[in-house]
Formats: sequence, structure tokens, C-alpha cells
Amino acid sequence: MANNNLKTQIADSIKISSTHAEVPIVLTIAGSDSGGGAGIQADIKAISATGGYACSAITAITAQNTLGVSGIFPIPLEHVEKQLDAVFSDLNIVAVKVGMLADSDIIRLVTKKLKQYQPQFVVIDPVMVTTNGDLLLEKSAIQTLKSELFPLADIITPNLPEAAALIGDSTSYNLPETTQQMQSMADGLRQLGTKAVLLKGGYLQKDKHSTDLLILSNVIQELTADRVYTDNNHGTGCTLSSAIASYLAQGYLLAEAVQTAKNYITQALVHADQLTIGKGRGPVHHFYQQHNDSDC
Repeated sequence: MANNNLKTQIADSIKISSTHAEVPIVLTIAGSDSGGGAGIQADIKAISATGGYACSAITAITAQNTLGVSGIFPIPLEHVEKQLDAVFSDLNIVAVKVGMLADSDIIRLVTKKLKQYQPQFVVIDPVMVTTNGDLLLEKSAIQTLKSELFPLADIITPNLPEAAALIGDSTSYNLPETTQQMQSMADGLRQLGTKAVLLKGGYLQKDKHSTDLLILSNVIQELTADRVYTDNNHGTGCTLSSAIASYLAQGYLLAEAVQTAKNYITQALVHADQLTIGKGRGPVHHFYQQHNDSDC
């Protein structure tokens, strides 16, 4: 009888081992949002919800909620470096999502570490301002971001104000109002030296469709979904870029990863009003699929 029990245990162990699949690891390098809707917190939720394993390196601590940002405390460079060395030296990080980097010094540090450890994929969300208009990147650091970090990126994901700032558009306050006007920014964005740019059209509120442009070296792909009208849209950019990194880590081709991530953020917005979080702009619903499945 004992031998039979042992055989059963061994068989069960083999069965478990044969069904084991390694979860791709995605590192997010960004600031913390104490309100939980954007930044590191949104990144971890999005990566987890889309099938990846999230680890993190925090670059700044913000005092933040759904009403806005009331304070920013940059993490000392030495400790940011220790965080990056800790995760890279131990974990098999396939993709990196880079978010809030407040100044030139932190940009240079992150650039140095990405060159040292060479992850397979790098997704950069050039965070400059929050949805509420709070400045998150020193203006003097924009050139450092472009010259130092962008050449390492597989894709960057600017919104319209960020794209205008990146290409040095003197008419940045006269943002595009149509998809056709968005396309006129493509040549300038291609000069930034990244492999691809996802220009997000979320600011085109008059358009009943939400159209993003995937700008490659020789083609522009339009990614369109029905526009979702909700005040619970805090953290959309963080969520989208993290989902792209997660899908790239899982083996999706770039265009496929971007389209799948757009589908995910669209549904996270569709279900956002199921949540009641805070008194201002609430977060998207990162775990809408899991919550809806549990209701069945």
C-alpha cells in the first residue's frame, strides 16, 4: 500500500511539472501613485491582469489621489540603482516598461542600467503631465529623454501634448483635432530614433472613435475603437503601455501586442464605471475580466 501511495505522489508530481508554464516577467520603472490609479500601481495591475508577472523599481513617491498630485518625492539615485540591480540580477526580466522619470539624472541612470542588462523589450511611456495637468517631468529633462533613453526603445507611447513637446512643436497648444492632423506629426516622431511610436488619440474628444496611430518606419497603422465616455480614466496611459510590455513579453509581435493592449484598455474603460473610487477622476477597471467571470 505504501508503494502505491508513493507511486501516486510521483505521478501527481510529474503531472504538475508537465503543466507548469513560466510566467513572463515584466519590470516597471516608474513613480508610485498613492491613490492606486496610475503609476507603479496601475502598471502592476495591468501586467498581472494581462498574463505577466510584475516586478518594479520606484523612481518617485507621489502624494496623489483622484483629485490630483499634492507632492512628489524623488527616490535617491543610489536606491533606484539598487532596486534595478536587485531585480535584474535575480529575475529573468523579458520586457521593461518605463514610466515617470522626473529629471535628467534618473533618465541617465535608467539608460545605463538598460544598456547593462539588455532586456529583450523596452516600452517607454514618456510621462510628462497627469490627466489633471500636473507636471511630472522637468522641461530640461526632455532632451535627455530623447537623446539618451529613446534609442533603446522598441516603442514609445505619447499622447498628443507629449508628442508635441517631444518634436518641439511651437504650436503645441494647438493640438490636432482630427486623425488626419495627427498623421502630420508622424515625420517628426520618426526622427526621435525609436523603432515605433504609438501616438494616442485620446484627446480627440469630439471624435466618436478613439483612434491611435502605430507609426513604423515606413507605414502608419490606424487602431480604432469606439470612444468610451467616462470620468474614470485615471491611469490609462500607464495601463496601456504596461499591457503592451506584458504582451511583448508573452511573445506577441509588436503590432499584435499593441492591438491586444488597446482592446484591453478599451474594455477597462468600458467597465470603469463599475468602480466608485474617490471624488475625482477614478481609475480604469484593470481586473474587469476576473470580476465579471466571478459574477457568472
